[in-house]
Amino acid sequence: MKKSFLEVFSTLIFQYKKSVIILWACGALLLTFFAFQLPSILHGSGFETKGSFNKTQKILNEEFDQPKSTMILVFESHTYKANSDPFQRHIQKTLSSLTNIDHLIKVTSPEKKPNMAKDNIAYAVLGFDESFTELKESIEQIRSKITNTDDFTVRVTGGPVIAEDMNKASQEDLKHAEAIGIPAALVILIFAFGGFAAAIIPVVIGVISVASSMGLLYFASYGMDMSIFLLNVVPMIGLALGIDFALLLVNRFREELRNGSVERAVNVSFKTAGRSIAFSGLCVFLGLSSLLIIDINIFQTVAIGGMFVVILSVVCALTFLPALLGLLGERVNKWMILKQKDNQVSSWYRFARFVMRRPVIMLFFAVLILLTAILPINHLKLTIPEAEALPKSYDSRQAFETFTETFGEQELYPVTMIVDADDSILSDTQLTELRNLESDLRAETIVKRIESLFSVTELPPDELETMIKNDAVPAELQPAINQFTHKDKAIIHVYLNVDSTSDRAKDWVRKWDGEYESFQLILGGNSKFTQEIFDEIYEKAPYGIAFVLITTYFILMFAFRSLFIPLKAIVMNVLSLCATFGLVVWIFQEGHLTDPTNGIGVMIPVLTFGVVYGLSMDYEVFLISRIQEYYHESKDNHYATLMGLTSTSKIITSAALIMIVVTGAFAFTGVVPVKQMGVSVALAILIDATLVRMILVPSLMKLMGDWNWWFPSRKRKNRMH
Repeated sequence: MKKSFLEVFSTLIFQYKKSVIILWACGALLLTFFAFQLPSILHGSGFETKGSFNKTQKILNEEFDQPKSTMILVFESHTYKANSDPFQRHIQKTLSSLTNIDHLIKVTSPEKKPNMAKDNIAYAVLGFDESFTELKESIEQIRSKITNTDDFTVRVTGGPVIAEDMNKASQEDLKHAEAIGIPAALVILIFAFGGFAAAIIPVVIGVISVASSMGLLYFASYGMDMSIFLLNVVPMIGLALGIDFALLLVNRFREELRNGSVERAVNVSFKTAGRSIAFSGLCVFLGLSSLLIIDINIFQTVAIGGMFVVILSVVCALTFLPALLGLLGERVNKWMILKQKDNQVSSWYRFARFVMRRPVIMLFFAVLILLTAILPINHLKLTIPEAEALPKSYDSRQAFETFTETFGEQELYPVTMIVDADDSILSDTQLTELRNLESDLRAETIVKRIESLFSVTELPPDELETMIKNDAVPAELQPAINQFTHKDKAIIHVYLNVDSTSDRAKDWVRKWDGEYESFQLILGGNSKFTQEIFDEIYEKAPYGIAFVLITTYFILMFAFRSLFIPLKAIVMNVLSLCATFGLVVWIFQEGHLTDPTNGIGVMIPVLTFGVVYGLSMDYEVFLISRIQEYYHESKDNHYATLMGLTSTSKIITSAALIMIVVTGAFAFTGVVPVKQMGVSVALAILIDATLVRMILVPSLMKLMGDWNWWFPSRKRKNRMH
């Protein structure tokens, strides 16, 4: 009888097991070295777009010679008012000490702008000629020169500082989460397998998969900018997936060892659990690849990082792991401390039988719980994480909050409007149109104030035009002209009286971006940045979701030769994900189990869907594969479902617990988006592995009977017989 590809491949792995192990060991050691270098080349929050916001920044940098990035020094006194002499002297002393700071090109002091001081707080703005990703050393230099006393506190904040602190906090979070997750996973594995030898293997596979993936990503990062969020997502996915895959294969290998030789156990395990791992990995890969459609750095970073670690996890589980099991053989059962029970008398068998006897009641009970969990999703508010995402102990967060509480977020985030004209912006016609534009802007109820050439010089267009024509511009006005105009362009700063990330602000910048009479308006600032991020997600995410749903349907249809099982799997997955998002809103946004947050990070639902949709298919494929095996043997749907549930319940529960502790460990970290991501994935897995896989799926399998396995080609084949 001709051997299948899987049989041939597993036989080769077994025959050359020592060579496979040596190759993996050498490769993993080499890649681990580069994995430790990865944090040094990651930067930024990952929220970058290619629209008007970036275009505005480029024009400001290249044509108006404005700094590429800025930081803020926040001065606070516990004794003096901001306008007092001691306070002013301290500001001057601090700013004068900032000599020889790398890339520092401009300092704006509160001496020049009275509105930069209020009560006992003032701030200065530092401008740099490099983007924030290149300012790590500059931040360290500034912090080394800042001195705090009993009377005065000086703290530095702003985009570059927050990004650098986020990088540092992410690395600390990763160490903290691994210190919790890996030992907890090992304990669960010991209970699952009953012994130390088998329990250690999945942890080894998970660590190798993560380390190898991060080593490869070190090289991939030179081809694109990657977010620091990668440091948390790759270990979160990789450890959970690598350990889960190994858990499934090791469990099946130990079962088959009781019935034959080591080589046979490797071959059968590879054909059954190995096939499930391949399909599961493909589902996870597709779920993550859907994020690539969203043209925002953080989503593409997570997609690429996740796809790398999925591929490495699958390859490691299907090459290194069978070779290792073939080498260990019976020794995989060494150091046993717990006795394993037979399926027929186990609590899992009794539970499976209980569910199968009451499918309607159990179905109603599970759906009711899920619908209740979904309810809070109506109050979901999505936000882009900023300083509040950092732990409260970080100076950059404290300084940012002090600034916004004192001066208002609007002072930090005006809408920057680039006015692009057909010819010189200082011509009489263009100045008149520019003045008309300002009048229309001031008429908007959302506009608080405007800062422009006219507001600074306080001159009408005709008088300003006369001065320019006659070269009679007073010396004190020339800096203002240079600041707000350049050839055919002008700058207008529009300060809004609403939150810069509110729907009203987003609607306003969307409305004004584009043509105005003979001008082309290009908008920037935080409101435009937020609007572009949200629009990109809302526009592209549905396509990504549709891609995942359609492709996984056909993959599962091919795997199980059924029309209804894939549809049922997709509906159950979507239902459990909606319940997860509802619970995340209840926990974080409404603050029931933790301090309330301003909202849920805008990337959390999308990333959770991309990660969890595929991961949860892992359980679906494993459970249905075993049911399918029993069905092919018995042609009895009831018996197949009962035995499939019995034989997989323990391993699915163990796998779920491992994923929950590995991803849930990030709930104890400091960076809020990472915390939300960890809790979201852990909750989704918990719901999926309990209510869905243990109750909903078997209940529906029981109720649908043989219709579960209906497939057109199978029907035709049966008719032929």
